[in-house]
Amino acid sequence: MREVACCDRQAHMSETYDPPQTPLDLLHEDAQLIVVNKPSGLLSVPGRGEHLSDCLLTRIQATFPQALLVHRLDRDTSGVIVFAQTPHAQRNLSMQFEQRQTRKTYVARVWGRLEPKTGTVDLPLIVDWPNRPRQMVCHDTGKPAITDWRVLKFESETTRVRLFPKTGRSHQLRVHMQALGHPILGDPFYATGAAAGFPRLMLHSEELRLKHPEGGLSMKFRARPEF
Repeated sequence: MREVACCDRQAHMSETYDPPQTPLDLLHEDAQLIVVNKPSGLLSVPGRGEHLSDCLLTRIQATFPQALLVHRLDRDTSGVIVFAQTPHAQRNLSMQFEQRQTRKTYVARVWGRLEPKTGTVDLPLIVDWPNRPRQMVCHDTGKPAITDWRVLKFESETTRVRLFPKTGRSHQLRVHMQALGHPILGDPFYATGAAAGFPRLMLHSEELRLKHPEGGLSMKFRARPEF
């Protein structure tokens, strides 16, 4: 999702960037695409400056030199992400994302008891220019953003929830959960107080469904969260 997207221009980059040095977690690889489980704390693409050059794309290209970017995950979001092996696959997959033909499922832990157990957030979003890359709800100029949720279980003072983004705005899941009064745990931009005191952003891209760029076969890729 472009929960996805603007992601890697994030910089609480004023902080020290110390990405995890874990090996690639390859979920699938064929002549057209590569699917991996991205760790939290690693940029999807290089940031500005040599100190931000280490990223998932360059690590993948060390093994698959022809790999091409299709979409992104925020630096602190973990989980399933796909790369193309050919220009044709890149065009095809990018079109699927743009036309909302892919299906994405996330798991998150949020602060408080989220009720009811299912629901939809329909709040338009726009960049908060003075505080970039933060996003904000704006009913006047925001772009449509819709997220469905389903509670999985309550855990002490937190809730484990599955999120289904219907659109792909930057920081969409993070802002929508904050707007409900249940920020995602460990979120450096939108969580405050006790909700901010977790070692990582508790947001994970659990499942991605798409059609194979060569032949259109429906495919599903999953990775379990580490939290």
